Amino acid sequence: MDVDTRLRELGIELPAPTAPAGNYLPAVRAGGLLHLSGTGPVRPDGSMVTGKVGDGGLGLEEAREAARLTGLQLLSTLKAELGELDRVRQVVKLFGMVNCAPGFNRTPAVIDGCSDLLVEVLGDRGRGARSAVGMAELPFDIAVEIEAVVLVD
Repeated sequence: MDVDTRLRELGIELPAPTAPAGNYLPAVRAGGLLHLSGTGPVRPDGSMVTGKVGDGGLGLEEAREAARLTGLQLLSTLKAELGELDRVRQVVKLFGMVNCAPGFNRTPAVIDGCSDLLVEVLGDRGRGARSAVGMAELPFDIAVEIEAVVLVD
């Protein structure tokens, strides 16, 4: 089954990719690898999910949803760069950063929101290596930032 059909079955409509927030490209291809710049959680209305996780502001489920929204942005960037998501051969690596309060150590559970989405949409091609770390601050106070390396045709 092609990825566009899978997205329709899941009721997922990809958002427009966000523009870079600085002097960088959203993606750079090096051979068969596409390196996606870090992106954050954009809601359907265009606002960003902001705040720290674990300080009474954002709970684990809200943070997981933020990571899922970030995954949608990654898929959107992939589609914009490749023309079609069926060209994705394998998610090689995700690097997930969580804007978290001191003592919050459930960053892997947060980034699962993105990983689960990628597997749901891409199947086993969506499961790759991963890091999930806590940060004291993220740009614009976003809750989550994730970058990816993807093997493509």
